[in-house]
Amino acid sequence: MNGTPSGSATLRAPSARRSFARPISLVGRSAAMISIKSIASTVAPRQCTVMILGETGAGKEMVARYIHAESDRRDAPLIPVDCSALSDTLFESQMFGHVQGAFTGAVRESLGFVRAADGGTLFLDEVGELSLPLQAKLLRVIQERCVTPVGDTRAHEVDIRFIAATHRDLAKMVREGTFREDLFFRLNVVVTTLPPLRERAEDILPLANHFLQKQADLYDEPARRLSDAAAAALVRYSWPGNVRELANAMESAHVLAQGDVIELADLPMQLQSARPTPAGTPELCLSELERRTIAEALRRTDYCKAKASRMLGINIQRLNRRIERLNISTRHS
Repeated sequence: MNGTPSGSATLRAPSARRSFARPISLVGRSAAMISIKSIASTVAPRQCTVMILGETGAGKEMVARYIHAESDRRDAPLIPVDCSALSDTLFESQMFGHVQGAFTGAVRESLGFVRAADGGTLFLDEVGELSLPLQAKLLRVIQERCVTPVGDTRAHEVDIRFIAATHRDLAKMVREGTFREDLFFRLNVVVTTLPPLRERAEDILPLANHFLQKQADLYDEPARRLSDAAAAALVRYSWPGNVRELANAMESAHVLAQGDVIELADLPMQLQSARPTPAGTPELCLSELERRTIAEALRRTDYCKAKASRMLGINIQRLNRRIERLNISTRHS
């Protein structure tokens, strides 16, 4: 190998003696999120490999971090690896590390991602982006649980839990010959799918309030709340960027809001102009959209107002006022 990758000579494990445990929560009250929480909690104490499927930005890494934080590996590192950024020429140095002097510019030893995760979890994000040659090298690590750094002759054993994620259809890639079947079966042990945010509208407002609280904590300020119009805009937006886009929107709104309440005008422009229904169908007014959202929350919670208020991210007093104003039935039909 000629030359050195930018930053590759300084790839080092995080301090192996400090605690990596952090409180991790999976925010959301949709049926999908309840199922994912259950699966994640069940597999966390096990050593099995987990595959998380879902669109980009849907929150796959957060699920991986939750599994790690709930496992007995919580005090060891979780090392995330963006597989889409790994090149064929630098893969071995980045993943397996190198010894000092292994190539020009290798001025110090590097552990690499795999050895940095020893005792903990290696999170392979977008694993479907790896080329076939790199898939073969990764497969060997998973099978043998050892790596040989570039420039070294000794194999180093590692104790790692693997969690992988992808937005691609790996089974289809196997049929097309672009993903190794043996690697697919190594990774595809416990599989969970994280639906896009547009398919779990019940999670939008709880997530929005969660991100607003994070911004408040960051700046040591009171948490801002959403106006009715702003909340309705969040619910009707399609969120092509998923949870990541929502987090960015709430950061922007927190910074731009002039008071304690986030108004519609404080939201990014694409949210302000979002339409609740596809082209060619009658547009819903805000009150009708709100009525349907609350009615659906009541239905999903078996008409328990306390549960519905938590699902919608509002207090029960506000929910009662809206139920009365919008003339929403609170009984089984």
